[in-house]
Amino acid sequence: MLTIEDLSVNYGMIQAVQNVSLQVNQGEIVSLIGANGAGKSTILRTISGLIHPKEGSIQFLNQDITKTNPQAIVKMGISHVPEGRHVFKDLTVKENLEMGAFLRKDKENFEADYQTIYQRFPILKDRLKQDASTLSGGEQQMLAMGRALMAKPKLLLLDEPSMGLAPIFIKEIFKIIEAIKEQGTTVLLIEQNAKMALQVADRGYVLESGKLFLSGSGQDLLASDQVQKAYLGG
Repeated sequence: MLTIEDLSVNYGMIQAVQNVSLQVNQGEIVSLIGANGAGKSTILRTISGLIHPKEGSIQFLNQDITKTNPQAIVKMGISHVPEGRHVFKDLTVKENLEMGAFLRKDKENFEADYQTIYQRFPILKDRLKQDASTLSGGEQQMLAMGRALMAKPKLLLLDEPSMGLAPIFIKEIFKIIEAIKEQGTTVLLIEQNAKMALQVADRGYVLESGKLFLSGSGQDLLASDQVQKAYLGG
């Protein structure tokens, strides 16, 4: 579904990502783990078209999207939930969800999709008329994910969905991520909680200082001595 080859990304003179190649197959959860500053978020922002690479290519459904603009990438079926959630705080919960569907033309399907979101995130249905600014951090994360899902993505990019959340919300978010996969959406996940990220992952990649360090199945990486020492406290 998604193939990245020899991707390099610079911020000015700083090379944030160096010759990274990875693949995401349809129906998978793929986790990217690594320390802060390893280049994980940069990769997601490059996939989304928010920044363009210095070198390398990105293929999505056999189409080159390396220099495609973000709006076109959303239309093609990629939705991005950024680190920090970035909900529209002055809009209501319902208005935020409507923004997620902004580029869709099949308005006749919206109501059924809203109901799916409410089933997955019941708290949002109870908060529909509230401004997003009144929600807790966990509720805002659910809203950001619901907004992204309203675009009907084939591939969902999740950047640090558990950051700053209470443990009860973290468990719920990961259950939802698995449910999203089960219902047919492929997921590329960045997550500081490496253990939980690898537990739900079909496959994973480890980045260090912008370079690909290790790759393998989620279970193989969980069992790796290198991963345990660096990220799991082993």
